[in-house]
Amino acid sequence: MTPDQIAHLPFRPCAGVCLTNPQGLVWAGERIDTPGAWQMPQGGIDPGETPEAAALRELREETGLTADMVEMLGHLPEPLAYDLPPHLVPKLWKGRFRGQAQHWYRFLYDGPDDAVDLEVHEREFSQWRWMEAHALLDAIVPFKRDLYARVFAGFGLI
Repeated sequence: MTPDQIAHLPFRPCAGVCLTNPQGLVWAGERIDTPGAWQMPQGGIDPGETPEAAALRELREETGLTADMVEMLGHLPEPLAYDLPPHLVPKLWKGRFRGQAQHWYRFLYDGPDDAVDLEVHEREFSQWRWMEAHALLDAIVPFKRDLYARVFAGFGLI
């Protein structure tokens, strides 16, 4: 795809979850398909689904934690967008999107770590851990780093 073709593609509507524990650490999972790349739960918004419902669905699918196990602490007022590197555009989402526009929600989880179940849905993460926001910025793929910095700043984590 040419740069002009990519520039005319829409962003994929998405929801993201910044899940923190009482110590202010952020839940992060290491992607199975990209070892060494850690990220927060996130995914597409289904037709007819609200961004908040999508965030809670992604939370359940990727961590096994349900809405009754977390407390919403807030959400960012506007979606944040990122562009994929040009070489990835034709490979992801059948080349229909240039990147993602993500609605971000922050939830608090104050339960046992063993309640996390990466096998609830199609497994996306090989492992997970609680991380400081700054450490997660170093562990995310570079093209999402600026977006994650804006998420953490928006939630007062950095």
